[in-house]
Amino acid sequence: MDDTGPPTLADLAPAPFVPRAPWWGGDLQTMRNYLLRDRLPPGHETERLILPLGDGSGDQLAAALNRPVRLRPRAPLVILIHGLSGSEQSCNVQRSATSLLELGYPVLRLNLRGAGPSRPLSRYQYHAGRTADLDMALAALPRDILANGVAAVGFSLGGNMLLKFLGERGAAQPIRAAVSVSAPIDLAACARRMLRWRNFAYQAYLLRDMRIEALTSASELTAREKTALRETRSIWDFDHNFTAPRNGFAGAEDYYAKNGAQAFLDGIKVPTLVIHAQDDPWVPPGAYLGYDWKRNAAIVPLLPERGGHVGFHGSDRQASWHDVTIARFFDALFNRP
Repeated sequence: MDDTGPPTLADLAPAPFVPRAPWWGGDLQTMRNYLLRDRLPPGHETERLILPLGDGSGDQLAAALNRPVRLRPRAPLVILIHGLSGSEQSCNVQRSATSLLELGYPVLRLNLRGAGPSRPLSRYQYHAGRTADLDMALAALPRDILANGVAAVGFSLGGNMLLKFLGERGAAQPIRAAVSVSAPIDLAACARRMLRWRNFAYQAYLLRDMRIEALTSASELTAREKTALRETRSIWDFDHNFTAPRNGFAGAEDYYAKNGAQAFLDGIKVPTLVIHAQDDPWVPPGAYLGYDWKRNAAIVPLLPERGGHVGFHGSDRQASWHDVTIARFFDALFNRP
């Protein structure tokens, strides 16, 4: 099989996801990422790349390039895109990088505008639908690492950005295959989910990091923006009073409606694997269960009942279930004779 069409579920033959002890339930699956941090193992040196953004802002993105000890034949560069308040150091990004490197794939961990090592290089910040940044980052990559093309994996908010990018551009972009994991494709529904009392601790955790990210960037914030950041008490408020006006949207509803990936799924033209757990405490499953996946043959949906938010900690202690499935997806596309 070449990469002209996606593998089917029969090609992937994914084993059913079964949580391992003690990570039972969506909350524990989610929290495991923060209780037990995964790190890139020794032996994979990191090369720092600085990617200029050609939009006149002067902003640049920092990326971490890791090459495998043994390069797999025909293996494309895999770009990993972090989620909300994340970076190249996010536990799920590092865990997936480890899995792919051990299989022979070169990996680029991209820091979005204003995130992690990109923070001192950026006057502005990323948001759920700032897909032009991904376009410019791809154009700025060194040619020598692109001999076998590019694949991409997006986690959570990074997954939404990736799916929107693919839907907007169809086949007119360089990504050969993609995977999203736990993407909030209905942004408004996710913001409402976070307002529930059961998610108070999650929201407080994310808001703390979102404030730090915005206040410590190289951007020059107005007095109004600083006040909005100090006074916000929910992700909805943050987006309504800071993200939306700073990026030209009328408010949170307008920002969510124009940037949620669910409106762009029909336009995806490259093989794309969509992974989402129905017990995700952050991202409700309604948008996934309500979409007719048969409308787009390029997309392979994988929607297990359990797994949490970018969790999927199962019987294989060396790799998360979604990483094993991603490897099978890429293998079916890139490593057939």
